Amino acid sequence: MPDRFSVDGPAVVTGASRGIGRAVAATFAADGADVAICSRDEGEITGTAAALSDAHPGEVIGVECDVRDRDSVEALVEAAVAEFGGLGVLVNNAGASFVASFDDISPNGWQSVVDVNLTGTVNCAQAASDHIAGGGSVVNVASVAGEDGAPYMSHYAASKAAIINLTRTLAYEWAGDDVRVNCVAPGYVATPGLESQMGISADAVDRDEVDRNVGVSEEIADVVRFLASDAASFVTGQTLTPRGVPPIEETPDL
Repeated sequence: MPDRFSVDGPAVVTGASRGIGRAVAATFAADGADVAICSRDEGEITGTAAALSDAHPGEVIGVECDVRDRDSVEALVEAAVAEFGGLGVLVNNAGASFVASFDDISPNGWQSVVDVNLTGTVNCAQAASDHIAGGGSVVNVASVAGEDGAPYMSHYAASKAAIINLTRTLAYEWAGDDVRVNCVAPGYVATPGLESQMGISADAVDRDEVDRNVGVSEEIADVVRFLASDAASFVTGQTLTPRGVPPIEETPDL
């Protein structure tokens, strides 16, 4: 009996050389799905693809791609379709951020983050739309910052909020083409980006601690896998927010 929680693919996962994107690609490939992954660093993404292909039954190809550039995105999608014969899943994971107070963010700094996070998502969705019509799935990766806000990351939070809203809108528009569009908005996740900004590494996260407030990439990949799979066939336009709960210091009187 087929596993409804597995991903058949073929899939495109952006920003997949490390962190959440790499974990998503690995999870899909472990299911046997063929996956095209991309980043702006050709050497890094090629090496990542080779390592994932060697470790999992699914074929993984690496494509150099800048999601801000529409021609580059078109080439990514065309490479995936040419290699795998079609496209069933798109995961918009590529993202950018930096820490700065709102008053200190330059116009260029603001635009650079919006271009990667929001425009990149738009570029990929439009480029893939014709190929995934008729039963495809799109999973956008946002952030809890898009729901709660995030001090010193206003550019990032605003772009992620837009992705959450775009998810709902596309779910309405593409329902007639049998395309589901959902979103994952994680809390703190021990990615290389979080480590550089806050010094929290994946090695420091104890996955057995129920009350921990920092997740690891593989846990987010499991949520993406669910939304991309047939197990979520009745789920569209939704944003799931995997996040930890801060530890309770003492038991309240009830």
